[in-house]
Amino acid sequence: MNALRQEEFYTIEDIYELPDGERAELIDGRIYYMAPPNTRHQTLVMDLAYQIKDYIKKKKGECEVFPAPFAVFLNEDDSNYVEPDISVICDKRKITEKGCNGAPDWVIEIVSPGSRQMDYYTKLFKYREAGIREYWIVDPAKEAVIVYRFEGKSMEQYAFGEDVPVGIYEGFAIKAE
Repeated sequence: MNALRQEEFYTIEDIYELPDGERAELIDGRIYYMAPPNTRHQTLVMDLAYQIKDYIKKKKGECEVFPAPFAVFLNEDDSNYVEPDISVICDKRKITEKGCNGAPDWVIEIVSPGSRQMDYYTKLFKYREAGIREYWIVDPAKEAVIVYRFEGKSMEQYAFGEDVPVGIYEGFAIKAE
């Protein structure tokens, strides 16, 4: 009789014990290591975060914008820790010195070759389950932005260069280029 291999279950404490410079996320007790982002990825993060921050500032809005690395503790447990590329948080009570406790209102992930499965599947379901209102997948290889509005239960796709309406802000649209 063969014994079944028991999978290791990790916690947020294990994430904090990683060697300096090593980044990983934790979903349902499983560690997912992250490769360093490339230049195109970082350019998109900065450009999108700037457009969002600029809009909020001009409108004197309450929401905060955080680019990665920024800790998001999705659930009331110690087995889920993610670092979305961009997190927009409108409930300031969720923001602490360590990061965000609970679901941000809006999350944007920029797809990298090594993160495709994670961004399109694993995180999609985890973010919806956690209560994130809006999730964008920005895919440079496809030059596409896929927008999931979980409250309205809709999914739309836009091409780079097109205005992409922001669901959590009426009348606001941004472009990925």
